Amino acid sequence: MAREAAGAMITVVQRVARASVAVDEQIVGSIAAGLLLLVGVEASDTDADADATAKKIASLRCFPGRTPMDKTVGEIGGGCLVVSQFTLCAELAQGNRPSFTDAAAPTAADGLYRRVAEKLREHGLRIATGSFGAKMLVDLCNDGPVTFVLTVRCGRASNRAATGAVRPDKDTGAPPDSPSLADT
Repeated sequence: MAREAAGAMITVVQRVARASVAVDEQIVGSIAAGLLLLVGVEASDTDADADATAKKIASLRCFPGRTPMDKTVGEIGGGCLVVSQFTLCAELAQGNRPSFTDAAAPTAADGLYRRVAEKLREHGLRIATGSFGAKMLVDLCNDGPVTFVLTVRCGRASNRAATGAVRPDKDTGAPPDSPSLADT
C-alpha cells in the first residue's frame, strides 16, 4: 500500500531551445537555450528545499556533450526561465476537481519561488522569471523532448518512490500488496 507522502517542492524541468512567458500579451521573461522550470511550492516547503532545488538544477547534466546527458545549463551558456506553478501541488485522487489544500499560501510561495531563482543566479546562471500570481502564457520549444520532475523534501532531492507513487511488481506487473497468482 502506498504511504502518505509529506509535502515537497515540485519542479518540472524542461530542456528548451527557447522559452518565454507573457502577461497581458507582454513578454515578461524569456531565454534562448536552457531550462524552463515550473516550480510548485507546498505549505511545508522551506528555504532548505528552495536551496536544494536550485543546487540540483544548477548541477543537473541534461545537455548533450560527449554523451546525450553530459553538460549542465551553465556549461552550455544557457539560462533558466523560472515560473511559479501552484497547480503542480494539486491533489487529484478524489473527485473531479483539483484540490490545492497542500499548496503554500501566496506570500510563502512567492518568497520560496523567488529564492529558487535567486539561488540559481548565485550559481552564475542567467535567470528570467514569470510574474507570480498572474495569468501567464508560457511558450516553449522543448528540446529532445527532455522533461524531468524534481521533488525536494527536507532539503534533499527525493526518489520518485519516496513521493508515494505506487510502482508495480517488477516480475508480475501487479500493484504492490495485491494478491499474486500464487495466492489465487
